[in-house]
Amino acid sequence: MTFAAAKIELSYEPGRMDLEMIIPVIQASYWGKGRSAAGIRRAFQNSYLAGLFDGPRQVAFARAVSDATYFAYIFDLFVIPDARGQGLGRRMTEAILDHPDLRGVSGWMLASRDAHDLYRKFGFADAPPGRYMAMTR
Repeated sequence: MTFAAAKIELSYEPGRMDLEMIIPVIQASYWGKGRSAAGIRRAFQNSYLAGLFDGPRQVAFARAVSDATYFAYIFDLFVIPDARGQGLGRRMTEAILDHPDLRGVSGWMLASRDAHDLYRKFGFADAPPGRYMAMTR
């Protein structure tokens, strides 16, 4: 399927996000295995959301958690399989970084196993060893 850049529409409206499509995609991803649908919905209520749409069909999604001033973390950024390879990952990254409520945020983070080249184009770099810590409960 080919997507004309002009017909792809960006939305930040939470009510427009296609949760029935998004939730199973996240649950099937390497980063979202084990997440419950209820947990994903709750996370979305406490996040800044962005989606790309081809008409009524959502083709990409991302969310960020943030204090809206100093720090934001990108989660769950994806493009549906039949829409990949057409620059939509780049557009989705631009969209979440340019979210109207997050434009002034000075520090951004994300985790990725396979999209480092994409994120480097936006200025992301590998974190210095020993600087960041993590804990999973």
